[in-house]
Amino acid sequence: MPVEERLRRDYRAHFNETDASYDPDTLIYRCQGANGLLCTAVDPLPADVIRRLPGSIRIIATFSVGVDHIDLEAAADRSIIVTNTPDVLSEATADITLLCLLGAARRAFEGDRLIREGRWEGWRPTQLLGVELHGRRLGIVGMGRIGRAVARRALGFGLRVLYHNRRPVDWAGPGEVEYMPRLDDLLPRAHFLSLHCPAGPETHHLLDARRINRLPRGAVVVNTARGSLVDDEALVAALRKGRIRAAGLDVFDNEPHLHWAYRELPNVFLLPHLGSATDDTRSAMGFRALDNLDAYFAGREPLDLVRP
Repeated sequence: MPVEERLRRDYRAHFNETDASYDPDTLIYRCQGANGLLCTAVDPLPADVIRRLPGSIRIIATFSVGVDHIDLEAAADRSIIVTNTPDVLSEATADITLLCLLGAARRAFEGDRLIREGRWEGWRPTQLLGVELHGRRLGIVGMGRIGRAVARRALGFGLRVLYHNRRPVDWAGPGEVEYMPRLDDLLPRAHFLSLHCPAGPETHHLLDARRINRLPRGAVVVNTARGSLVDDEALVAALRKGRIRAAGLDVFDNEPHLHWAYRELPNVFLLPHLGSATDDTRSAMGFRALDNLDAYFAGREPLDLVRP
């Protein structure tokens, strides 16, 4: 791959050839003598691991936008800087968001299974009736780069877009979007709800039973951000009762060990964390991470410096 070729060319890089996360002891051992660590979102770096990293480590470059897997305070205490890879995965993740939205709204999983199991007997007027997007309202929670990319796509489908964010955004896209300062005011108006917040204590189980009950009956929920944003027990209960019509999920709390009920519910469209999974995007993420490493070791401030 071009990213690996550049790494081999410019650095004495020690590669993880297994494509699976190291356990903490192995990670620390492999970092001996290294000046930087290039990790991914599935490489947890809590405080105890960061404290045990060799003193030679001066930068952690994560191959992700999210940094909730890294204890930033612990890194700062060690004078280790942290960088991420924003911007480059927004469009791919927005595509997956629309896939999850359409898959849930139009019962794609049920249709696929009907054909694969040989149970489809032909067209019927009431078979697998879903819900149309056109003319309905999409509530976006978190209007960052990905949220804005989703809004542009949603407007193209004829959806009316409402959004909740810490502050209004300078919207320059086609069509109009409506800012909702209070999430509780947005929820009752959202036929579809799409989550695009960062993970953290403030957003843990942001979508809980109380907020689910504020959504219109039969709403569709989409999460392509972080699994911890959703209270799984509350969402599962609402899906079973029909309080929530369907859900499209690309991320999960404690993934890959997602809540067992999601696999059994027919009204859940599931993907295995594919938001940025395109050749173009993954390469762009890798090059962005290398750009940050190059800048740091050249004595410049990296473009994507993450501050605690």
